[in-house]
Amino acid sequence: MTVSIRDLRPGDPSDAESVVRVRRAALPFVITTAADVAFELSCAPPAKRYRILVAETDGGQVIGTAQVGIAYDSPEPGQSFLNAYVDPARRGLGAGRLLLRAAEEHLAAQGAVDAYAWVLDEPAPRAFAERHGYRPSRSAHFLRLDLAAAALPALPPTLPAGVELVAASALAADPRPLFEADAEATADEPGDVAAAFDDYEDWLAHTWSSPSLDKELTTVVLADGEVAAFCAAETDGAARYSSAMTGTRRAFRGRGLAKLAKTASLHRARAAGYTEAFTGNDADNGPMLAINKWFGYEICATETRYTKKLETV
Repeated sequence: MTVSIRDLRPGDPSDAESVVRVRRAALPFVITTAADVAFELSCAPPAKRYRILVAETDGGQVIGTAQVGIAYDSPEPGQSFLNAYVDPARRGLGAGRLLLRAAEEHLAAQGAVDAYAWVLDEPAPRAFAERHGYRPSRSAHFLRLDLAAAALPALPPTLPAGVELVAASALAADPRPLFEADAEATADEPGDVAAAFDDYEDWLAHTWSSPSLDKELTTVVLADGEVAAFCAAETDGAARYSSAMTGTRRAFRGRGLAKLAKTASLHRARAAGYTEAFTGNDADNGPMLAINKWFGYEICATETRYTKKLETV
């Protein structure tokens, strides 16, 4: 069976659905929809040099896919990313190798020096990455909560003085305070590639406008009118919910506000009919891992970040 590599066809819903099918098979704990796939491709800034590649059999079946691009918001030039996934039922046909080669050639042609890739922490994916010159660095966990059956912590009967819980939709007229809180919390997250998180218009275009961001379930804690903490929620519009980012501004830490935001968001998600909750944490982020364990989340998979020096063209 012959496998070939091509770009996702923009505007083709069936092509986007094929990418979703592969991603869900390879990473069942990640929220992804056809609308997300179309959005990430159509809204990528030119500097990102973003491509979604697919591996297709000679019978026309998509069996693998890769996201590849330049870390355009990094202050260090030459940083790039590629994440390749193959349907577990169709491994062994060379799709992963072909996707990797096409992705690296694209990045090298754009002047990339370092490529970063997330790899499932399992023997076969790790061996594949290492055979192709990638070396491991930090790890991150995926966590799952049975939202339908979980004994969620109760919301406090009364909130502390000056504290208010609102949906992100309440900030629709001016979401900049949420952007500032997101930027501050993200700056304190562990990571391999530094990012200059200071472009409000970029955040509006790629985070606030994302079709997976549920602005009713995304919950914001206001303290004396200021955004103090938040829990950003993504959903697939059916049964799956993910807390994409939970954070607290530095001046408000130590008051349990992140827990409050996440508790409220989970209760709202269950009331809206969502039955599975997912989240992710860096393996070294002890405080958030402890919070998620307190909620009842359990680790369901682990990924390791791999990196490789590329030979530029």
